[in-house]
Amino acid sequence: MAKLIYSAIASLDGYVEDEHGQFGWARPDEEVHAFVNDLERPIGTYLYGRRMYETMVFWETVSTSGEPAVLRDYAELWRTADKIVYSRTLEEVSSARTRIEREFDPDAIRALKRAAAADISIGGSELAGQALAAGLLDELHLLLYPITVGGGKSALAHHVRSDLELIDERRFQSGPTP
Repeated sequence: MAKLIYSAIASLDGYVEDEHGQFGWARPDEEVHAFVNDLERPIGTYLYGRRMYETMVFWETVSTSGEPAVLRDYAELWRTADKIVYSRTLEEVSSARTRIEREFDPDAIRALKRAAAADISIGGSELAGQALAAGLLDELHLLLYPITVGGGKSALAHHVRSDLELIDERRFQSGPTP
């Protein structure tokens, strides 16, 4: 059975975006990006909310010519994976291998996990919060950036208790670069 994995780069105070919706402070350097690529390598399907999809669809058409190998690698990983976007308002997608679902259905996710040949990533803190509340998440990868932003969009759902087990930790030499 495939695992459902939520990965996010968050501030030390637990935010994926600041109060202005900005997240440039979380831009990974090559070391962190290579680590993220390795985390993403086993992913066969990405589950996104509309806003996260609109951010990530950049990887569909970006020219990686002349870019560092880690960016070319990530673009290829993203392009070859299936994508499911959960949105009530998005009319059409602008990437290959992508479909829209109007409602997040925990039973459909359970069926997807049973049927999938590769792991599944869930992106966007709100969608991941629904998965966490439904008991669907198998792994949570939080990459903490040593900054506090004081408010914004939380990386984790409020009012959801989940007992977790720390299975690994890693410190990067340089960390993400602002």
